[in-house]
Amino acid sequence: MPLKLPDTITEKDVIEMIRTANSQKHRTAIRLGFYQGMRIGEVVNLKPEDVDMQRGLIHIRQSKGGKDRIIPILRGAKHTLRNLPIGVGPRALQRAVNRISVKALGKRIKFHTLRHSCATWMLDKGKDSRFIQQFLGHSRIQTTQIYTHVNPVSLKNALEDLL
Repeated sequence: MPLKLPDTITEKDVIEMIRTANSQKHRTAIRLGFYQGMRIGEVVNLKPEDVDMQRGLIHIRQSKGGKDRIIPILRGAKHTLRNLPIGVGPRALQRAVNRISVKALGKRIKFHTLRHSCATWMLDKGKDSRFIQQFLGHSRIQTTQIYTHVNPVSLKNALEDLL
């Protein structure tokens, strides 16, 4: 049975979701999911003391597999980190993302789609898959490769001289 590629959305879609969200905590969570590639559990557990604005780093504690990781704060999430903790549980956050995505995009997405979309966005921006692997906290590059699929428009542009 062929492997199904994970769903992804564009940065433009994420911006539309952020505009649609009525709550600052939901806007913060969406930004962290997309720009920081964070899992829903990582977002709801993130505390102000896990963020070092001076060094530009986020310490993600006890993530999947009980692993910690430290990642750089990306521009798209920097100003929203002052809104921590987001103060909402994972189920409530998933319901909010479902509702916001339907309203903004006309389709229902899972919070984890933001993480997949982050990886694809980074790949489209020319970032190396090893960097993306470290950023997302994957032990195996094969896991990252599932996340990072090439957007058809980027593929077409990259092969323009052969068309």
